[in-house]
Amino acid sequence: MKDGPDIAQIAALIGDPGRANMLAALMSGKALTAGELASEAGIQTQTASGHLSRLEEGGLVIRNKQGRHHYFQIADADVAGVLEALMGLAAKKGQLRTRTGPRDHELRLARVCYNHLAGDMGVALFDRLKAGGALQIDDAGIILTPKGQDRLDALGIQIDTKSRAPMCRECLDWSERRSHLAGRVGRAILDHVYAEGWGSRVEGSRIVRFTGTGSAAFTKAFTF
Repeated sequence: MKDGPDIAQIAALIGDPGRANMLAALMSGKALTAGELASEAGIQTQTASGHLSRLEEGGLVIRNKQGRHHYFQIADADVAGVLEALMGLAAKKGQLRTRTGPRDHELRLARVCYNHLAGDMGVALFDRLKAGGALQIDDAGIILTPKGQDRLDALGIQIDTKSRAPMCRECLDWSERRSHLAGRVGRAILDHVYAEGWGSRVEGSRIVRFTGTGSAAFTKAFTF
């Protein structure tokens, strides 16, 4: 047996349909209870609790206790990145779970991916930042340029200096099948969207719903 990382263990944890559905629900970035996750996965709460214990042991989720309640979240950005990449691969290979109605359109337009903006608007943002010289991509990865930093400063966007997450990271968008912006800059931009009232999270969903004026202001702010 060769030495090295055992991807089979991680794949087995993610591969169970019940666990996969719960992990997908946690990609909203919200902390959810076992009962809420059971509802998302269509399984009994007791079954969900067993799955969550295995996910916690495997380092894919973390548990926070507040009073009598236990809340679960994705463990870190690395786990979120893997899940979003798998969603992208599943979409590319035609493995889709479709829901009819306008909700689908809104999910494709703008949604939360862990802690940053995804969907058509997230991809368009990434494209504008690259085209305008705010981001530079080379062999080392994605760099926030001085021009990009100046624009963030002008908008009053502050980047978390204490986080160990990368400054900028490319994240495959499962619906657009192109990349959007993750990392500390991606998170700061989404926080700014909320703070400015340009858009807000739809309760119980990953959807980020922009107002008409908010959508225009968002586009203008990040167009160079």
